[in-house]
Amino acid sequence: MNRNGYTLIEMLAAVTIFFIATTSLVTFFSGAIEAQRKTLASQELIDNISYSLEYMSRALRMARKDDIDNIHCLTGDRVNYELTVGPGVKFRNYRDYCQEFYLENGRLKEWKDVGGVISDNYLTSENIEVTYFTINSSGWDQNDDEQPKVTIFMEVRGLLTAETSMQPVLKIQTTISQRNPDVRY
Repeated sequence: MNRNGYTLIEMLAAVTIFFIATTSLVTFFSGAIEAQRKTLASQELIDNISYSLEYMSRALRMARKDDIDNIHCLTGDRVNYELTVGPGVKFRNYRDYCQEFYLENGRLKEWKDVGGVISDNYLTSENIEVTYFTINSSGWDQNDDEQPKVTIFMEVRGLLTAETSMQPVLKIQTTISQRNPDVRY
């Protein structure tokens, strides 16, 4: 028999196979793109929070006891740290400047008084929301021989995408002890 074309059944089978193959590829690539977006959002979140925590840790580790040399950074006498509204922590840094880390509108912020010149700087980017931030003040007792320590609890969320399911969430806890010996005065 001499055939000059394809039957309707053959055409439908070819179109169906082509449609299934195309749909599989599109699903695979869209899944890969979605996974890449989520990975990039997670990486930005980790990078930003890692920087912020390292910066705060270095400053808190080098804090000095206040009101010994009439600096008067904190309200207490001969204390290392002080809780502030926000929530936050205020201290006298190793250069004898008053410094504070606190939460404002979902972002970590630093306040510093350098010889009467006040500066406010955000430590986290606009693409990150700090949903929970608290500082544990246990271990700040000045009547013991133990080093004062600051424990930071944080929950952060990446805001790179509008979809809530694509926003990575990270919970962090770290404890920083003061480097200088806590000597009773």
